[in-house]
Amino acid sequence: MKKKSKLPGLYLGFILALMYIPILLVIIYSFNESRISSVWGGWSLRWYRDLFRDRDIMEAMTNSLFLATVSSLSAAVIGTLAAVGMPKTNLRGKGIIEYLSTLPIMIPEIILGMVFLVYFSLIKLPFGMITLAVAHTSFCIPYVYMLVKARLVGIDKSYAEAAKDLGATEWNVFWDITLPLILPAITSGVLLAFAMSLDDVVISVFVTGVNTNTLPLKIYTQLKTGVTPKINALCTLMFVSTMLIVITSAWFARKSVSRTERRINSEEASGIGDSIGLVR
Repeated sequence: MKKKSKLPGLYLGFILALMYIPILLVIIYSFNESRISSVWGGWSLRWYRDLFRDRDIMEAMTNSLFLATVSSLSAAVIGTLAAVGMPKTNLRGKGIIEYLSTLPIMIPEIILGMVFLVYFSLIKLPFGMITLAVAHTSFCIPYVYMLVKARLVGIDKSYAEAAKDLGATEWNVFWDITLPLILPAITSGVLLAFAMSLDDVVISVFVTGVNTNTLPLKIYTQLKTGVTPKINALCTLMFVSTMLIVITSAWFARKSVSRTERRINSEEASGIGDSIGLVR
């Protein structure tokens, strides 16, 4: 019997350490008393108190959360409808359209930012939260579209066929069967789009207004004067909040899928039973 190699485990441990040790250090140094992040001055909640007293950061964080929420939800609606409706169309250039829909992921952000800047200038749209929302929604749509499309490929078509045999309409099939089954993919797409919007700096620099500031831009401008552990405290709160959201959404998605599959199986069994009774 061959002895299993420890190399894959060591490699995985190295990658995980490379990813999570910096996050752990950010969390630890958010409780640092010293103003200099590289110098440990003892445990303190000073920077958390200063964080909540900083109106500029609170305003920038509110703008970023609002922008990410609007962008991710808008992208979820558009991306889901595109993923569900595209396979049902008979367009000759459907493959090209699907390819073009993923271009915002592959195009460098600085190019997208310049394109949005020129476009908004041509249509004379005032720069601010509206231009930020339109730009962020545009580059967030492919994330939702690709995840939902991949999920639709893995769904058994017999579910929809059985529902139609039992008298369900296209809307009933989508609302009662397709939507619950693709809900985990939509949730994943929304969370990914939310994170991408919340993290964006390059595109936001081109399309933001004078009176509109987002959290990444605020942190970027503070690099000139030095970043205090107050930013570490902010990152810690955002990391904890993100983890809670991901865990909660995964739990609800698992419950939703299992509940939907049980309902479909029971409806199929009921339909088969009725058919057998009619034959007899």
